[in-house]
Amino acid sequence: MQTKIIDINELAQRARESRAAGKKLVATNGCFDLLHVGHVRYLQAARGLGDMLAVGLNGDRSVRELKGNGRPINNEGDRAEMLAALECVDFVTIFPEMRATQFILAAQPAIYAKGGDYTSETLNAEERAALQKLGAEIRIIPFEKGYSTSLLLEQLRKPGR
Repeated sequence: MQTKIIDINELAQRARESRAAGKKLVATNGCFDLLHVGHVRYLQAARGLGDMLAVGLNGDRSVRELKGNGRPINNEGDRAEMLAALECVDFVTIFPEMRATQFILAAQPAIYAKGGDYTSETLNAEERAALQKLGAEIRIIPFEKGYSTSLLLEQLRKPGR
Protein backbone atom coordinates (compact mmCIF):
# COMPACT_ATOMS: atom_id res chain seq x y z
CA MET A 1 0.00 0.00 0.00
CA GLN A 2 1.26 3.47 -0.89
CA THR A 3 1.79 5.83 2.00
CA LYS A 4 -0.67 8.67 2.36
CA ILE A 5 2.02 11.14 3.48
CA ILE A 6 3.59 12.42 0.27
CA ASP A 7 5.71 15.37 -0.83
CA ILE A 8 4.45 18.08 -3.12
CA ASN A 9 5.91 16.50 -6.28
CA GLU A 10 4.23 13.18 -5.60
CA LEU A 11 1.00 15.03 -4.79
CA ALA A 12 1.12 16.69 -8.23
CA GLN A 13 1.67 13.29 -9.88
CA ARG A 14 -1.10 11.51 -7.96
CA ALA A 15 -3.47 14.42 -8.61
CA ARG A 16 -2.78 14.15 -12.36
CA GLU A 17 -3.42 10.40 -12.21
CA SER A 18 -6.69 10.86 -10.33
CA ARG A 19 -7.93 13.48 -12.82
CA ALA A 20 -6.95 11.20 -15.73
CA ALA A 21 -9.02 8.46 -14.08
CA GLY A 22 -12.01 10.83 -13.97
CA LYS A 23 -11.91 11.31 -10.20
CA LYS A 24 -12.84 14.58 -8.50
CA LEU A 25 -10.10 15.70 -6.11
CA VAL A 26 -11.02 17.83 -3.10
CA ALA A 27 -8.27 19.73 -1.31
CA THR A 28 -8.13 21.51 2.02
CA ASN A 29 -5.40 22.68 4.32
CA GLY A 30 -4.69 23.75 7.87
CA CYS A 31 -2.57 23.31 10.98
CA PHE A 32 -4.55 20.45 12.58
CA ASP A 33 -2.45 20.88 15.72
CA LEU A 34 -4.60 19.03 18.25
CA LEU A 35 -6.86 16.79 16.21
CA HIS A 36 -10.43 16.89 17.58
CA VAL A 37 -13.92 15.84 16.53
CA GLY A 38 -14.53 19.18 14.79
CA HIS A 39 -11.57 18.43 12.51
CA VAL A 40 -12.78 14.89 11.85
CA ARG A 41 -16.30 16.02 10.95
CA TYR A 42 -14.91 18.77 8.73
CA LEU A 43 -12.57 16.39 6.89
CA GLN A 44 -15.34 13.82 6.44
CA ALA A 45 -17.61 16.51 4.98
CA ALA A 46 -14.81 17.71 2.67
CA ARG A 47 -14.19 14.14 1.46
CA GLY A 48 -17.92 13.80 0.77
CA LEU A 49 -17.64 16.55 -1.85
CA GLY A 50 -15.57 14.40 -4.20
CA ASP A 51 -13.75 11.13 -4.80
CA MET A 52 -10.45 11.86 -3.06
CA LEU A 53 -9.25 14.25 -0.33
CA ALA A 54 -5.80 15.84 -0.27
CA VAL A 55 -4.88 17.67 2.95
CA GLY A 56 -2.18 20.31 2.95
CA LEU A 57 -0.59 20.51 6.38
CA ASN A 58 1.18 23.64 7.57
CA GLY A 59 4.71 22.73 8.64
CA ASP A 60 5.96 23.54 12.12
CA ARG A 61 7.59 26.87 11.19
CA SER A 62 4.47 28.18 9.46
CA VAL A 63 2.27 27.11 12.40
CA ARG A 64 4.53 29.11 14.73
CA GLU A 65 4.26 32.12 12.42
CA LEU A 66 0.46 31.79 12.22
CA LYS A 67 -0.38 30.79 15.81
CA GLY A 68 2.50 32.17 17.91
CA ASN A 69 5.05 30.80 20.36
CA GLY A 70 4.26 27.46 21.94
CA ARG A 71 2.58 26.18 18.80
CA PRO A 72 2.40 23.69 17.33
CA ILE A 73 1.78 21.38 20.24
CA ASN A 74 2.44 18.34 18.02
CA ASN A 75 5.21 18.31 15.43
CA GLU A 76 4.44 18.13 11.71
CA GLY A 77 5.34 14.44 11.41
CA ASP A 78 2.96 13.47 14.20
CA ARG A 79 0.19 15.71 12.85
CA ALA A 80 0.61 14.24 9.36
CA GLU A 81 0.48 10.69 10.74
CA MET A 82 -2.73 11.43 12.66
CA LEU A 83 -4.40 12.87 9.54
CA ALA A 84 -3.20 9.98 7.39
CA ALA A 85 -4.79 7.53 9.83
CA LEU A 86 -8.24 8.93 9.01
CA GLU A 87 -10.16 6.88 6.48
CA CYS A 88 -11.52 10.01 4.78
CA VAL A 89 -8.03 11.38 4.00
CA ASP A 90 -6.31 10.10 0.84
CA PHE A 91 -3.14 12.24 0.84
CA VAL A 92 -1.31 14.49 3.31
CA THR A 93 1.34 16.92 2.11
CA ILE A 94 3.32 19.06 4.53
CA PHE A 95 4.15 22.51 3.19
CA PRO A 96 6.59 24.96 4.82
CA GLU A 97 5.02 28.22 3.63
CA MET A 98 2.44 30.20 5.60
CA ARG A 99 0.09 30.14 2.63
CA ALA A 100 -1.16 27.04 0.82
CA THR A 101 -0.67 28.46 -2.69
CA GLN A 102 2.02 25.98 -3.80
CA PHE A 103 0.01 23.08 -2.34
CA ILE A 104 -3.08 24.27 -4.24
CA LEU A 105 -1.16 24.60 -7.51
CA ALA A 106 0.29 21.09 -7.10
CA ALA A 107 -3.04 19.46 -6.18
CA GLN A 108 -5.07 21.34 -8.80
CA PRO A 109 -8.29 20.40 -7.02
CA ALA A 110 -11.74 20.42 -8.59
CA ILE A 111 -13.02 21.59 -5.19
CA TYR A 112 -11.25 23.48 -2.42
CA ALA A 113 -12.88 23.19 1.00
CA LYS A 114 -12.45 25.51 3.97
CA GLY A 115 -14.14 25.61 7.35
CA GLY A 116 -17.01 27.92 8.23
CA ASP A 117 -14.66 30.30 10.03
CA TYR A 118 -13.79 31.46 6.47
CA THR A 119 -15.78 32.93 3.62
CA SER A 120 -14.74 33.08 -0.04
CA GLU A 121 -13.92 36.73 0.61
CA THR A 122 -11.73 36.10 3.67
CA LEU A 123 -9.58 33.46 1.98
CA ASN A 124 -6.04 34.66 1.42
CA ALA A 125 -5.99 36.66 -1.84
CA GLU A 126 -3.03 34.73 -3.28
CA GLU A 127 -4.70 31.38 -2.54
CA ARG A 128 -8.01 32.60 -3.97
CA ALA A 129 -6.25 33.79 -7.16
CA ALA A 130 -4.60 30.38 -7.59
CA LEU A 131 -7.97 28.65 -7.15
CA GLN A 132 -9.62 30.97 -9.67
CA LYS A 133 -6.78 30.35 -12.15
CA LEU A 134 -7.38 26.59 -11.81
CA GLY A 135 -11.15 26.97 -12.04
CA ALA A 136 -11.59 25.23 -8.67
CA GLU A 137 -14.91 25.51 -6.89
CA ILE A 138 -14.57 26.95 -3.35
CA ARG A 139 -16.86 25.29 -0.81
CA ILE A 140 -17.25 26.48 2.77
CA ILE A 141 -18.13 23.72 5.24
CA PRO A 142 -20.15 24.90 8.26
CA PHE A 143 -18.05 25.46 11.38
CA GLU A 144 -18.52 22.97 14.22
CA LYS A 145 -19.25 25.29 17.15
CA GLY A 146 -17.50 24.48 20.41
CA TYR A 147 -14.57 22.69 18.78
CA SER A 148 -11.21 24.37 18.28
CA THR A 149 -7.62 23.79 19.24
CA SER A 150 -7.51 27.22 20.91
CA LEU A 151 -10.57 26.32 23.01
CA LEU A 152 -9.00 23.00 24.02
CA LEU A 153 -5.81 24.77 25.08
CA GLU A 154 -7.84 27.29 27.14
CA GLN A 155 -9.64 24.46 28.91
CA LEU A 156 -6.36 22.68 29.66
CA ARG A 157 -4.93 25.84 31.25
CA LYS A 158 -7.89 26.28 33.63
CA PRO A 159 -7.05 25.51 37.25
CA GLY A 160 -8.59 22.36 38.67
CA ARG A 161 -8.62 20.48 35.35
